[in-house]
Amino acid sequence: MATEPFQLFSFPHLVIIALVPLSAAVLARWSRDNGQRARSIRITLGLIILINELAWYGYYVQQGWFAFPYSLPLHLCDVVLWLTIYTAFTVKPWAFELIYYWGLAGTTMALLTPEVSTPALSYLTLRFLFAHGVIITTILFLTWRRLLRPGKGSHWRALLFLHIYAGFIGLFNYIFRTNFFYICEKPIEASLLDYMGPWPIYLLVGDLLALAFFRLLWLPFRRSTSGLQG
Repeated sequence: MATEPFQLFSFPHLVIIALVPLSAAVLARWSRDNGQRARSIRITLGLIILINELAWYGYYVQQGWFAFPYSLPLHLCDVVLWLTIYTAFTVKPWAFELIYYWGLAGTTMALLTPEVSTPALSYLTLRFLFAHGVIITTILFLTWRRLLRPGKGSHWRALLFLHIYAGFIGLFNYIFRTNFFYICEKPIEASLLDYMGPWPIYLLVGDLLALAFFRLLWLPFRRSTSGLQG
């Protein structure tokens, strides 16, 4: 069983997907009207993500897998991960706006269609699912507990900074012959990009989808302002 390949949308995968919003909802409910408890939860979530990521880096280096520049944490999910840790510790509105849109639109897709080719019960697979799951849980907790809210025009700002970062990564890819952000080609493993056409069409389709997702994520808060809510 330990050597069985990971199956997309298998029962364990669906359970993990369901546990993410459920955990966030339970934590938000549990800390309702208790600011100190909410603070402890967000800091604990940040520490969990941090410790898990540092353990992964240690394991990665120990295995001799690190190779510059291909192993640098420059994929969007890597940026979201560190911004989520920062937001959990500091509750900065500008950082929250980025992880709210980038995380819920991007990291969620990574959890739904994981880029894994290792056995289902291997450390690599479980670490990938756990890391992405806790990131989304943290973002949802901060949102549903009303600790932070996206401000007016935040979806446009998030989209602008996404393009700025993509431009930087595109230049980096050109110089170092890497494929961060999957700008140069699609990942080997099955993903949503497989349904978006060939290169460079899938880049345009992905951009349009990002705009649509960001707009949808903004709709629940179109009359609210950013900042701490309690």
